[in-house]
Amino acid sequence: MSDLTQVELLWLEKRIENRIRFGRIVEETIIDPRRRVVSFAPGSIFAFVRWTSNDFGTVISRIDILRAVAAGQRCATVPYVRPGGDILLRLSGWPKVERVLQLIDVIEALGIDPADAAPDYWHHVHNRLSVNEAPRTYTKSRHQAWLHRKRISP
Repeated sequence: MSDLTQVELLWLEKRIENRIRFGRIVEETIIDPRRRVVSFAPGSIFAFVRWTSNDFGTVISRIDILRAVAAGQRCATVPYVRPGGDILLRLSGWPKVERVLQLIDVIEALGIDPADAAPDYWHHVHNRLSVNEAPRTYTKSRHQAWLHRKRISP
């Protein structure tokens, strides 16, 4: 059994788009021009975006920010993700998904890889957007505090 978390990505023009918004891919397998499987090391954080439409418009718009788990570790199941992941953020509906994508852009504009952002921040964003409240923006000082906390915690 592999210790990697695998995510199946699919792209069917104007119908289905499953993609990774950020994260450090350690392995990739191309199945065909429309499908591939990407893998993440245990403990790494990634954003998985799913969008589906039909003849009448968007059916699903969802973003999951997950922490990859090691084999045998407890995890939540997520469609297209094997074995699953530790869910840091899970939101659906285009307005909320769009807001998360904007927050990711802000983090990148600071010169920070969103995969390195504090996991607690993604919980905060999930909780605030779930109740239609504005989340705090991620800052360099918050990121420095996270890196310091990570260094001194076992």
